[in-house]
Amino acid sequence: MCENCGCHGNKSLKDQISEVIDGIRPMLQNDGGDIELVEVTEDNTVKVRLQGACKGCPGAAMTLKMGVERLLKQRIPEVKEVVAVK
Repeated sequence: MCENCGCHGNKSLKDQISEVIDGIRPMLQNDGGDIELVEVTEDNTVKVRLQGACKGCPGAAMTLKMGVERLLKQRIPEVKEVVAVK
């Protein structure tokens, strides 16, 4: 994202999403987990795969919706939703 105007330059939506996920990744890795971007669908649904400790964690749904999805929508308004896939 451009620091001066907030635009995303010439980056694709998938690249923008990858950058945000890369920023989230260290927090998940601190707790023994990880996240992988699997797909961005035509309707801008982001599919991710939770890994490590996040994979079976009871709080994973909360992390996904209140953490990952909230941050992605905040930074990239085109994102419709974030869903976990296996």
